[in-house]
Amino acid sequence: MNNRLLVIEDNEQNLYLMQFLLQKSGFEVVAAEDGIAGLDLALQCRPLAILLDIQLPKMNGFDVAAELRRHRSLDRVPIIAVTSYAMVGDREQILAAGATGYIEKPINPETFVAEIKSYLPEGLEAADDWTPHPRC
Repeated sequence: MNNRLLVIEDNEQNLYLMQFLLQKSGFEVVAAEDGIAGLDLALQCRPLAILLDIQLPKMNGFDVAAELRRHRSLDRVPIIAVTSYAMVGDREQILAAGATGYIEKPINPETFVAEIKSYLPEGLEAADDWTPHPRC
């Protein structure tokens, strides 16, 4: 079964905390530090879900979410915005761009994994007809 999550996050401390919590709960985590690298890894690794910051270098989270949704192979992959970007309308804008859910930073370490799991589809596994990229 695919238990791989992609975290697209440019802040080292936030990335470390999310990786720690998710790996402790049995998830495999691959990470990208900018939007373009995140798109590349999403297509190569076919993650179970994508955790996406909005404020990213090279390509913001709104554009990343919209581009991810253009790829048929990622149709059913939940995109969860995990961000401190809390301007009026941002939640609605990231959901309109294709995100499945929204979690505000700072994350709560006691509830974070449960929040992520609430967005994961049951029984979604990696496709049998592909080989993951070595970075995955």
